[in-house]
Amino acid sequence: MTQMARWSFHGILAFVSLLVFLTHGVYASDGDADPIYKACVEQCEKTGCVGEKCFQHCKFSSDGKPVGGPWYLQEPLYLQWKQWDCHSDCQYHCMLAREEEREKLGGKPVKYHGKWPFHRAYGFQEPVSVALSALNLAIQFHGWVSFFILIYYKLQLTPSKKTYYEYTGLWHIYGILSMNSWFWSAVFHSRDVELTEKLDCSSAVALLGFSLILAILRAFSMRDEAARVMVSAPIIAFVTTHILYLNFYNLDYGLNMKVCVAMGVAQLLIWAVWAGVTCHPSRFKLWVAVVGGSLAILLEIYDFPPYQGFVDAHALWHATTIPLTYLWWSFVKDDAEFRTSSLLKKARYGGFLLSWCLRVRVTELHKRRCNK
Repeated sequence: MTQMARWSFHGILAFVSLLVFLTHGVYASDGDADPIYKACVEQCEKTGCVGEKCFQHCKFSSDGKPVGGPWYLQEPLYLQWKQWDCHSDCQYHCMLAREEEREKLGGKPVKYHGKWPFHRAYGFQEPVSVALSALNLAIQFHGWVSFFILIYYKLQLTPSKKTYYEYTGLWHIYGILSMNSWFWSAVFHSRDVELTEKLDCSSAVALLGFSLILAILRAFSMRDEAARVMVSAPIIAFVTTHILYLNFYNLDYGLNMKVCVAMGVAQLLIWAVWAGVTCHPSRFKLWVAVVGGSLAILLEIYDFPPYQGFVDAHALWHATTIPLTYLWWSFVKDDAEFRTSSLLKKARYGGFLLSWCLRVRVTELHKRRCNK
């Protein structure tokens, strides 16, 4: 192992230790346990008001039916699809009222039901994270489409119209899983309910699991199908089991965070070591992506309250992934060009040797005939 590879291994290993230390104690949620907040929500659901603000869909007739029809039809048209009900509105406005009181007393913001107190905008629960998730989705789509155009329209294909690049199909799957993950991220941050949280967590775990498989296959240049299956099968089994656990047994946010961090750090470690030992012409881009991704994970773990109720550490993590995603797809395209060029050179050299051998053989046969 080279000096750079040793440095990368020990450096990333130290970073893993730091992540493990930081993951302890970041899941506390004291806001929803606050007696004043709980009393506010209970009172709101009875009266339909928090202070001077009242909600029409919290008013019920004597038979228990909402006054004026179903609550979701009483909202403005652009809010109906969000389906804010009496309970969620009471929680939201009691949270804001309690945080105002806490701020006046010099207290710090606390989490409610596992989330920081965010301010809604145009019906979106976390508008900044929604916008940044949409931008990430757009960058992923751009990267995947540009990779597709490069592979099939700019680089030379085999006589059977297939690509020379051995990892084409894997990167296509990666692009689709990435776009799926960012789509559900945008949906989840726009409206946090159990279904959207499960879809967001499941799509993120699936993406991280496949990214780990891809890192192993590319770093170790595994082109044999049997070897690929042997590497992929246990990871796919683990990821599938974890997704089923989250969806049908217990949606454990703390456990899911640890699993995601473990898979993310594992692939960063693999890419870092490979970047240290390879002679790839675009290894500098890979180094930047690895270092940037490592620093971005700190934002995902070392959480802090949202600035002005809109921008928290998670939103900043979404922002950092935008340039990293563009750089990552740039590396993928460079890798496709590098591997295609290398394989074409080998094919041409092999053809040259074959042609030379045939000429030598023909010359020898011709000499033998002349001697006879």
